[in-house]
Amino acid sequence: MVELNRIYTRGGDAGETSLGSGDRIAKHDLRVAAYGTVDEANAALGLARLYTREDPDIDDMLSRIQNDLFDLGADLCTPEGDARAARKSEGALRIVPEQVDRLEQEIDGLNEHIAALTSFILPGGTAAAAHLHMARTIARRAERLMTELASREDVNPHALKYINRLSDHLFVLGRHLNDGGQADVLWKPGQNRS
Repeated sequence: MVELNRIYTRGGDAGETSLGSGDRIAKHDLRVAAYGTVDEANAALGLARLYTREDPDIDDMLSRIQNDLFDLGADLCTPEGDARAARKSEGALRIVPEQVDRLEQEIDGLNEHIAALTSFILPGGTAAAAHLHMARTIARRAERLMTELASREDVNPHALKYINRLSDHLFVLGRHLNDGGQADVLWKPGQNRS
């Protein structure tokens, strides 16, 4: 269990932070950017939840995802690979296939009742959907950073699957909260060219 007695430690004043392995790295390191962007997506979901309180099933779903995103951040914060990190990461919190499977099951369940798309949609609609679209785009940015990191270092493949599936989930959930897609704002290609 995490216990935070002090919020500031002064340990990062010189532009470095500690990973779960104990290694110190620059705060602008790609790994820190990846888990920082995961945290940003989590914060966007917190905003979306301001508009989902009336639907306990959806709010519970988003609560589980927010917890998963902390798991994902912990996973990314503890590198795999080198011997020292491997020793320290043996008990590290990692994203597991069951978390990806749950997202897929929820996507399938939500998508079952949504009209098929005939056009791309613009981010928006209800307040909840608009915030979910924002969280979705942040999750996509996190995915880009994570795949870049994975091209240089070992990254848990289930973490990569999770972040990819998450943006799909948030897209479908946004459509669900847009009256099953009826309140989606459709893209009209070239509409304003003349």
